[in-house]
This record gives sequence, C-alpha cells and structure tokens, in this order.
Amino acid sequence: MHRRRFRSRIRSTLAAGFWFSLGLMLVAGGIGAWYVQQMDREIQARFEGKRWALPARVFARPLELYVGRALTMDLLRLELEALNYEEGDSRPGQFLIQGNEASLRTRPFVFSDGAEPARAVRMRLRDGRVTDLRDRQGSVDLMRVEPMLIGSIYPAHGEDRILVALEDVPPGLVAALLATEDRRFLAHRGVDPIGIARAAWANLRAGRTVQGASTLTQQLVKNLYLTQEQSLKRKLNEAVMAILLEYRYSKEEILEAYLNEVFLGQAGERAIHGFGLAAEFYFQRPLRELELDQLALLVGLARGASYYDPRRFPERALARRNGVLDRMLREGLASFDQIEQAKARPLGVSPRVPRSEGHFPAFLDLVRRQLRSEYREEDLRNEGLRIFTTLDPGIQFTLEQHVGAGVAELIATRGVDASLQAAAVVTDPLAGEVLALVGDSNPRFPGFNRAVEARRPVGSLIKPFVYLAALSDPERYTLATLLDDSPLTLQLPHGQPWSPQNFDREFHGQITAWEALVRSYNVATVRLSQQIGISQVIRLLQTLGLERTPAPLPSLALGALDMSPLEIATIYQALANGGYATRSRAIRDVLDVDNQELSHFGLELRGAVPDAAVRLVNRALHDVTTQGTGRVIGSRLPGRVLAGKTGTSNDLRDSWFAGFDDRHLLVVWLGLDDNRPIGLTGATGAVPIWVRTMAMLPGGSLNLGHHPEIESQWVDRHSGLRTETEACPDRIELPFWRDSAPRTRAACDFGSAFEDEGSGWLERWFR
Repeated sequence: MHRRRFRSRIRSTLAAGFWFSLGLMLVAGGIGAWYVQQMDREIQARFEGKRWALPARVFARPLELYVGRALTMDLLRLELEALNYEEGDSRPGQFLIQGNEASLRTRPFVFSDGAEPARAVRMRLRDGRVTDLRDRQGSVDLMRVEPMLIGSIYPAHGEDRILVALEDVPPGLVAALLATEDRRFLAHRGVDPIGIARAAWANLRAGRTVQGASTLTQQLVKNLYLTQEQSLKRKLNEAVMAILLEYRYSKEEILEAYLNEVFLGQAGERAIHGFGLAAEFYFQRPLRELELDQLALLVGLARGASYYDPRRFPERALARRNGVLDRMLREGLASFDQIEQAKARPLGVSPRVPRSEGHFPAFLDLVRRQLRSEYREEDLRNEGLRIFTTLDPGIQFTLEQHVGAGVAELIATRGVDASLQAAAVVTDPLAGEVLALVGDSNPRFPGFNRAVEARRPVGSLIKPFVYLAALSDPERYTLATLLDDSPLTLQLPHGQPWSPQNFDREFHGQITAWEALVRSYNVATVRLSQQIGISQVIRLLQTLGLERTPAPLPSLALGALDMSPLEIATIYQALANGGYATRSRAIRDVLDVDNQELSHFGLELRGAVPDAAVRLVNRALHDVTTQGTGRVIGSRLPGRVLAGKTGTSNDLRDSWFAGFDDRHLLVVWLGLDDNRPIGLTGATGAVPIWVRTMAMLPGGSLNLGHHPEIESQWVDRHSGLRTETEACPDRIELPFWRDSAPRTRAACDFGSAFEDEGSGWLERWFR
C-alpha cells in the first residue's frame, strides 16, 4: 500500500513537472503570445500604478516641548509609554526620568511642515512647567516628539499595511529572508529550476511535502495577481507572470514589493501585510528598532503566519524563530554568540493585540464626522491619507481614567443604577481644539457616542448665557442689579400656566444678579430672561455656536434645551477665551501618501461678544466654585482660580458640570440612556469627576484681574448699593463695566439716620 502511494506521488510529481515544462516551452516557442501579452499588461498596470489600497492613518497631536510649556512628569511618562518608549538612554524610543529631570531620545517623523529628525535631549521641569530644554548643541527653542497613531480607516477588504522603502529595512531582515525563503533570489529569473528539482527530490525522499519551490517572485505574483486556487493552470500563470515581472522590474523593486505585501498576521477582520506593520503589530515598535531575534520571528512568519501565530502558538513560533536563527548562522549572517543570545531571549511579543478600530473610538468617530464634509469615504479607506488630529494622549488617558473610576464609585457609594452612563469633553478654548473625548462610561467601548450624539436637557448650564445677554447692556444691568425672586406664574403659548420653582423650594425676595447666578436661583433667572427677551438669549447662543433655533419658551432660561456635551463645550469656549465664538475641531491637517498637505483646519471664529461682559460672568462663575453650587471645587483645588456652572435637569435625570481654567475647558455629563432619574445633582455627580480630572491637568488659574474697561466696587449684597466702609456686615467686591458701578451708598454703610440719598453735607463728609 505504501509503495503504491509512493509511486502515485512520483507519477503526479512527474506529470506536474511535464506540464510545467511544456507550458514554458509553449511560451518560449511563441505559442500563446497574445495570452502572455495580456499578462504583461496586467503586471505593468498593477505594479506601476497604485498597488495597494492604503488605509488612512489617524495621529494624535505631537508633544511639543519648549521652555515654559505646562507639563508634569506624570503626563510626560504617560504619553511616552503610549508611544511605546522604553526606559533607557542608548537608542531612539527610550527615556529616563530622574526626579525633576528627564532625558529623551526621539524617533524621526515627517510632519506637514517638514521632517523632524531623531533627537537626544534633556529637560528639567519645575512647578508643572518645562524650565530647561537642551541637546548636545545647546538650548532647544522648540521640538516635537512623534505623534501617537490612534487609529486607521481601513479598506473595505480589511487589508492593512505600513509601506517601507527597501533602504529603510534592516539589512539583517533582508538577508535572513533570502536565506530562509529564496537563497537563489539574486540568481534566478522568477522561476528557479534548481530549486524545483531540489524540492521535488526532498519531498519524494520524505514521502510528504517538506520543501516548497516557489521563489519570492512567484509568491509576490500569487498575492498580487492570482487566487489561492491549487491547479496546474494557476501554477503555469504564476510561473509566466513571475518571469515577466523579473523581465520588467529590478530585483530591488520586486523585493521591496514583497516586503510590503507578504501576509504576516490577522486581527479580526484586519489582515496584517508587510514587515512594516508586522513590527508594530507584534512588538509595537518601528521595524528599524527591532532586534535580531525579533526580525527572525517576522521572517519565520512569512512561511505561515496563522500556523506560527506567536500569540496563539508560542511554542511553535519559538521553534520557527530559532530555526531561522540557525539558518542565519549557517549562512554566516551572524556570529555564534549573537545567535545564541538571540535564541536565549523570549518571543517578546506584546500580549495585547492592537485594537483595529483604534484606541479612542469616540474621538475617532468625531474625526470621521468632521472629515465627511471634505472627503469621500472611499478616499479615506484607500488613498493612504495621514490625518493629524488635536487629541492630547495624556489628557485623553487622564479623562478616561477618572470618568471610569468616577462612575464606578458613584454606583458603589450612592446606589446609582449600574447602567449609569457618562460623556465628557476637554477642549483648548483658545484654539477651539478638542483635546480629549469620552462617549461612554466604558471609554474604550466603540458604541453610541454620547459626547457627540446624546442631546440631553442642560439645566442650569444655560443660565450664564442669560446673564451674559443682560450684562452686555451695562446701562441696564450689572452684577449688583436687584432681581425679584418671588413667586411667579407665566402663561405658556398653549395656554397653561407655568410657575417655576427654586431647587430649595424657597423664594428669596430681592437679590442681586450675582447671587442669583452663583446660587443658581431659577425664579430670578426666569424674570431676567423675560425682561431682556428670551429671543435675545437665543440669538446670543447662536452667535456662540448653537446651530439650531430652539422654541422661545420661558423654560429655556432654566435649561429646557437639549444639547450634547460637545455642543456645550462649543458655547462655553466663548466664556473661557474672552468672548470669541469658535468651532470645536478635532483635525489639524490632512496629508496625502506623499506627505503633501491636502487640508489645513485652523482656528475658525464665528462671532464675538464683549469681553468685558464675559469677564463679569466669569467672576460670578468663579464664585460658583467657591461659594455656590460648585463650592466643593474651591476646597478640593485650593489656590486655583477656576470658573464653572453646575446643571441638573428635572427630577434629577441629568447631572452636568462645565468649567475651565486658563488652558482647558471640561464638560462632564452623567445620566441613563432611558432617561430615568439618577438621583444626582450636578454637584453630587458631575463635579467630583470634573475636580479629579482637572487636578491632573497642567493648567493654572484664570486671570480675572485688571481690565481697561472694568472697575471694582464693594457693594452691599442685600441692596446692591455701594459701600465704602466695612460697616455693612454682608458686602462683596464686584466688577463693573463702563462706569456702571452704583453711585448710591448703601444705608448700612453710614447708619440708618442717613438712608436718604440726599443726606447732604453729612453724607459727603463720610465719603
């Protein structure tokens, strides 16, 4: 039986050789010239045109370093580790942190404005800022660390690759590949008869297939042009096309194409092609930084990436890697000691498979939404675009950490429903850039993006804009203007009466606008909105970035308006940047595959409001964090001048806080997707997460001091009138715009006997 099977293999092998030889003879003799000509055209069209559909690659913003930059060692370490930098100081991709000093060896990178070389620098940090930055030549004014790859937009067929040029490939990899897969690559012309004979003899002797005879050129042809069908026709086509490929193109061009095409792994629906991407996929490092043992493993995977998958079959992969190393030793490609040291190392493959959908799904979703206005989906999937975004990895990681931990803590300690959801946005309000985005209480879950799509009632977050609309008219309104916080009933358009209530279910009579905003009193705010006109509030919101027209109902003044966290961030940016309405953007530049700039997304101004009026509102919002509904912020972050506003919707369904320092604006939302009550106010739900996050960001304090059009005046909090002594027991210093400070002194300032404004010479005496 065994002998019959052996004879059968001999006959089939001889038959294959016969038909293969006959095919070559027919081609050589001119028979089938038309067919060969068609093959030649196909080869040239594919090889000289766009050989591969390349995914768009999405990068975070680069870490810019300069003296004076706000930065902490924790954020520096966090970002470098995200870039897979290792501790050390001998080669690119390494760093050392010792106390308040750090040394860093960066990798080269090509930006839209040119190439940034690899650099070795030392830096010193103090009080959250870079105080010294230098390299071997001296002080460094500005440098950039390469940006983190945060995701890709893949072709429909799921192939992924990072193109590498032959001159950038480590010579050891090329030598090991040729020694292992095609020792006669430089000698044959696409098909290797000697190799075929040698493989046939080895297979016959073993009684099974133990060697292959396909050259690298044939393997490339099979991957680029042919199917995986096992037939004599396909083998004949493969041989003919390999010969034609070798005739048309140089060995260097063929080898470079193979290095970028070979299949080296699978991640879900994403196929890993080429050694450039395989280095990142298995070791999370660029190909040029791999060691001898790592290169040998990648070469070994070319024989069968699924069979030798180092994450699934580590023992199999280790044996294959060591076999490649042994071949390198026999071919004299490395010394005995080098090979033994390499074989002694573990596989070193990162245990975590890089996420094919990207690290930050909510942010990537925002990027794709903003790209759709200028780019077709097929261009994003096929043209190899490089998209540089505004994302700050250190801030993103910090936001994710505190949103996830904060939600878990609220569920554990306050008995909140376990399905509590969250969304948060951090922006740079001066640039209008989105620095971090979380769309789920599980920040890495690629589902519904609540930060962008979930529009929920904003509650008292809208109140600062009611007061901003009023304070923009300093002849009528100041922070000391008295508002009536007594029972109020209004007739709604559909005829039903509406009686707003304060959160504490009490009324407070005559109060200043400052107190009404700081204490978040509803009735006084509604009265103010009725005085100035709710349509004026709507126009202000649209000036600052609201892209729709809400119904002009009185309840709008109390937040009866559904907005997403990103929309809230957009309008609050005007408060944080001095009154300029800016579009929140997630993209800086788009480059083509040749690093030529296609689009630049700069700061986009959409309108403005008086900066002095904004300064008045911000003073009140700062007092919210020290005396008002967010006063826990002042106690948790003492010494910092911050501003913000809590928001709570009806029946405690939504918990909000929006606030800012001199560099960052952060909006936090908590709620349930089915809109059931969560039992949390803005102060008890969103504020703790906001505080913990802001405490970790390298920001400082708002400048609420000198302004050329603003003067400060002490006023009595009960009457809103000026005080010039400390006789009034409850007074506060407030800012006033354009000579709008009260001229009349409060009665408590000089005694009840002189309450009348015209008290004559005695009043003037006390002035």
